[in-house]
Amino acid sequence: MKTLNLYGVQDLRFEYSPEPVIQHPDDVIIKVKAVGICGSDISRYKKLGPYVKGMTFGHEFAGIVQETGAGVKGFKAGDRVAACPAFVCGECESCRRGAPSQCEKLTVMGARHPGAYAEYVKLPSSHLIHLPDHLDFDTAALVEPSSVVAHGFYRTNIKPGDEVAIAGVGSIGLLAVQWAKIFGAKKVYAIDIDDKKLKIANKVGADVLIHSMDSPPPEQIMEYTRGRGVDVAVETAGSPVTSAQVLALPRKGGKVVLMGIPYEDVHLDRFYFEKIVRNELTIYGSWNAVSSPFPGKEWITTLHYMSTGKINVHPIISHRLALSEGPDVFKKIINKEMEYAKILFYPELD
Repeated sequence: MKTLNLYGVQDLRFEYSPEPVIQHPDDVIIKVKAVGICGSDISRYKKLGPYVKGMTFGHEFAGIVQETGAGVKGFKAGDRVAACPAFVCGECESCRRGAPSQCEKLTVMGARHPGAYAEYVKLPSSHLIHLPDHLDFDTAALVEPSSVVAHGFYRTNIKPGDEVAIAGVGSIGLLAVQWAKIFGAKKVYAIDIDDKKLKIANKVGADVLIHSMDSPPPEQIMEYTRGRGVDVAVETAGSPVTSAQVLALPRKGGKVVLMGIPYEDVHLDRFYFEKIVRNELTIYGSWNAVSSPFPGKEWITTLHYMSTGKINVHPIISHRLALSEGPDVFKKIINKEMEYAKILFYPELD
């Protein structure tokens, strides 16, 4: 079958690999219909995170059940599914107290388990979720990143009528704009340095667009809110700059959700650090998309809001490509030779 396999730093290859086979009673083999590029894929490609040499890459996908193990109940060949790509041990202290996102051995497909940049992929049936009949595969391929965002919002006690700022409107930020509305935000501020992404943010529900190069975002937020600040500020860019600036966006007693993962050190000027202390901010770290019972409410609510149209991913999808284009696309991304929001691959196109 066609696959994209990672062999080293910036060494991604389009290859033909053996198809997965049923080995355990709960195994399910899925024909991949659409699979997306995640920011963590780009980072692992560029610098290498946990991975096994030659491992098939990718983890954001949806597809059709091809074959099931003898012990699988609730799924059959032909079922349309999305899937949670995270693996947790179920035995560590975090797993035992119902916090699988904090599992000491958490890993994902494409790192230490064969991933979804492939024609077929294999997962335990406990990772699968049925898709509503009318939900298209492009939308379903973004169930995982949407669940990542939902996980972060569930960690807060955001209230209807709150004002929310989203720092960074890449694909995660654009989903965060929509989740903020779902959680009851009356006004959402979208912050970025890219006019095109800000326009997409407006399409998916952002009320106020803030271009970071016009003036510092904290100044603009304070101007819009008459010196009060927002109730909740969400950092999704993973930039050292925005990871500091986000601390100056909330009101006194406000909240900050850190979803982005900076791959450089974050240095806090005294101005930003004092915002934590003097404004008595509550800061939430948010990691992955799973909760108890596995895979968690994030997945069920994502599918619900996708099926009702309150989560609309189509404006976010910028490229629809064949899997064989993967090595060239990843090179262009890290060399900043292409503009993109969410890129989907279709193994059937090759």
